[in-house]
This record gives sequence, C-alpha cells and structure tokens, in this order.
Amino acid sequence: MEWRNPGRTGSLIYLLLAFVVGGAATAVTRLRVARRRGLRRVAADLPDGGVIIIANHTSYADGVILALACRRLGRSVRLLATAGVFRAPVIGALASRLGFIRVERGSSSAADALDAAEAALRAGEAVALFPEGRTTRDPEFWPERSKTGAVRLALRSTAPIVPVAMVGAHRIVGRRRPVRSLLTSLLLRPEVSIAVGEPIDVLSLAEQTTPESDDVRRLADEVMGRLIDLVAELRGEPAPHPTGVESVDDGTDR
Repeated sequence: MEWRNPGRTGSLIYLLLAFVVGGAATAVTRLRVARRRGLRRVAADLPDGGVIIIANHTSYADGVILALACRRLGRSVRLLATAGVFRAPVIGALASRLGFIRVERGSSSAADALDAAEAALRAGEAVALFPEGRTTRDPEFWPERSKTGAVRLALRSTAPIVPVAMVGAHRIVGRRRPVRSLLTSLLLRPEVSIAVGEPIDVLSLAEQTTPESDDVRRLADEVMGRLIDLVAELRGEPAPHPTGVESVDDGTDR
C-alpha cells in the first residue's frame, strides 16, 4: 500500500477543516490540553520530524479530538483509519486527500497499512493511531491491551512514539446510543482532558536490533503501560491493569 502525500493543497485543506471542525467542536465539548503532569511539564509542542502518536480509544469522536489536540500542539497528523471511513461518501475522499492511511481491519492485508505509515514517517509526518485497534469494551473505559502495530512501526522507521491520553471523550459520542450522547453533549459540553507524555525511543528499549515476536509483545506492553499511566494520572485513580485490561469478545469487529 502506497502513502499519498497530501502536498500543499492537502495541507491547506487540513488547516481549513481544523478551523471549521474545531469551531464546531466547541459546541459539544471543552477541550483541555494539560500543561502539567504531576510535577513535570508536559510537552508544549509535539516533536518535529517523523513521530508516531498513540492514544487510548473510548469514543467514535476520538479521531477528531486527537487531530484537533495535535493541531494545538503544532502538528497535522496522518491518522490510521478503518477502511469504512474511506468508503463513506465525501468523507472518504477527504481522508485520502489529507494523507490518512487506510487499514483493512480483520483482513490479511491489514499489515500493509504499516508500509504506508512508514513512508509517511520517512517523509517527516506525524502518524497517529489507536493501539487497542478498537474502542475499549471495558465498562469503566480503561484501555485494553494493545496490539503490536505501533511498536513494529517504530522499530521499522526508528521514529519515536509519543503517548497522548484522552479522558472524557466517551461522554461526547458513546459507543452505545451515539446520537443520544451527542445531543446531550450539546447541552452539557463535557470536558475532554488531554495529556502528552515524553517521546519513547523504542529501539533503546529493545534487547536486540530485530526483536523476535516475544520481545515485540514485551515492548508493546511497556509502551502501552506508559500511555495507561497518563490516563490514570488524568483520571486521578490507579489503573486496574498496568498494561491494559484483557479484551472481551462481544461479537463486534475489532
């Protein structure tokens, strides 16, 4: 799978959409990017150059929220999005034009998205993804254990991983009754808190240059653990599992 560079036109469209969608988002949420995490300052800006951004996933609104938060932090992100987004009228064409990356979930070609993501990273882009692979099914909205894609992408590209925690997005568009929750958000404007962690150099954590599958799993758990620490700090409570709760098969497509 090849990555389509959005070019100058795509970048201008991205900025215009960020302005319009950002304005609309203020009608349903109060987005707060935390400037302190514990006693340390969080990132005021995201790193320059190729960087992988990972975030926890609790809501259908997460992609929009993450993109808006990253714009506030100085970067336009190229999101890995499910193939269904690209099949949607208008939205699919826009996603492609903006340099988003198509993921055929549940198919043998799902891993091809890593090739496109690596090309974007080598072009100096910020690539964003949700390592859980779906919205969490945990009833308390804690992150599930991650897939290994983000770590494998970091090992292939040598790009750092930046964890971004988001708390409160499930109140905007819930997985269940999404229209009802969105209408409620128009009245209550729930707050969504964002915290950005320190960049993670995955290669420095690896025990060998080309890790075997067991080491990739260990690295994925370690990286996910840092994201979960951020979520726990935002929530002000300990996480039930340091590397993510075990996923529950509810019969829906991951």
